[in-house]
Amino acid sequence: MSQQSLITFGLGAETSSAETQLLGIKGANLLAMSGLGLPIPPGFILGTDIGSAVAQDASALSEDILAQVRQTIDDLGTALGRKFGETDNPLLISVRSGAAVSMPGMMDTVLNLGLNDKTVEAFAQQYSDERFAWDTYRRFIQSYSQVVLDLDGEEFELVLEEIRAKHDCDTDSALPTIAMKEAASIFAEIVEGLSGTVFPQDPLEQLERALLAVFQSWNTPRAKRYREINSLSHEGGTAAIVQSMVFGNRDDQSCTGVYFTRNPSTGEAKPYGEYMLNAQGEDVVSGIRTPQELTEAARARAMSDSPSMERRLAESYDSLLECGALLEKNFADMQEIEFTVEANQLWLLQTRSGKRTPPAALKIAVEMAEEGLISRAEAVARCDDAMLKPMLVAKVNPGPDMKPFVKGLPASPGAVSGKIVFSSDEAVASEAEGHKVILVRSETDPKDVHGMHAAVGILTSRGG
Repeated sequence: MSQQSLITFGLGAETSSAETQLLGIKGANLLAMSGLGLPIPPGFILGTDIGSAVAQDASALSEDILAQVRQTIDDLGTALGRKFGETDNPLLISVRSGAAVSMPGMMDTVLNLGLNDKTVEAFAQQYSDERFAWDTYRRFIQSYSQVVLDLDGEEFELVLEEIRAKHDCDTDSALPTIAMKEAASIFAEIVEGLSGTVFPQDPLEQLERALLAVFQSWNTPRAKRYREINSLSHEGGTAAIVQSMVFGNRDDQSCTGVYFTRNPSTGEAKPYGEYMLNAQGEDVVSGIRTPQELTEAARARAMSDSPSMERRLAESYDSLLECGALLEKNFADMQEIEFTVEANQLWLLQTRSGKRTPPAALKIAVEMAEEGLISRAEAVARCDDAMLKPMLVAKVNPGPDMKPFVKGLPASPGAVSGKIVFSSDEAVASEAEGHKVILVRSETDPKDVHGMHAAVGILTSRGG
């Protein structure tokens, strides 16, 4: 492995290079954020050269790679006063993918890695909070089982629904310690029942298998289909980003969320996003749970009784907006920022140029040129035919005799009609027979990318 293949950040003396091809967009942006002095959890990046080699043909990481990973994990633990895999101040880490091209939702993430039946007890002592420790452990079992062991996440969600009903709780954050222990125990039983083996207890084994899964996620059917749909090359691979964990599920002064520096629907230069108290990132981006509004203005528009982050965690909210302004100026584009607040301390997990609607793209380009962030020529270049074409989609002209059957929140412009189907495979099959179809799901997830592409419209009962 070349010396360039493993790059640290947040540990001091790191390189200032930010090569997207080697580090992936996420890794390169993390390095840029570190250089700007922004609050990011320290960690390291295994480059796309390793990811490409592993994705092509590898059932295990080489001993050379593993030796460097173990040494860097030791260095990370020393810097933080913790020890990976030990029962004395255990270090927990996240393992995320980060390709050189943006593929939102297509690649894999494992959170809270390093916990087992022994370290969870030490973790509870470390934070003097047994409930928090067992909540984190049950989350790890679920995350690891879905990504690394390729088990169906619906099994775990059904268990959580039953446990919430049993304890008369509306949300996961309201569940008591005994319920979290119960969830972790049942999750472990699910793993053994579906995989035929007990949940792995060796943190180093957990780490190696998680890295393999992240690298191999480059070649999953949904990732390949996404690249085909978006005319992206199958060459290369993904980087892997290993970071120390920060915990949005620690207490009621902790949260996780997504913040856009401008409204991605309208292009307005106003904060936009959502967050969840006492939660972790997957709770927000999965679309399974309902988040709260980031700003007080958005809360009022939604007529929500839940507090906005602007009001509930005002200091962290102000810090988030300051970081967003700096990142928007640095990257000269609207940013989508994933963040976590742990016990009132803000941490940035990643930033990237945010997806936006065509009207928003037009407004953002014009206003950024007027603000001097980009040139007029760059603004014109960002408004090409491919971006403007969706603004010409069909719309409904509601006449006086038109009575809506049901109402919902629009996620994209346009009006369509078609045959209802209830699975992505059915959508693909019907589309192949020449039918226009509308995919109806409780929520969509990355496994539905082929059905979403085949359908002319998508209708869900909750986010995705």
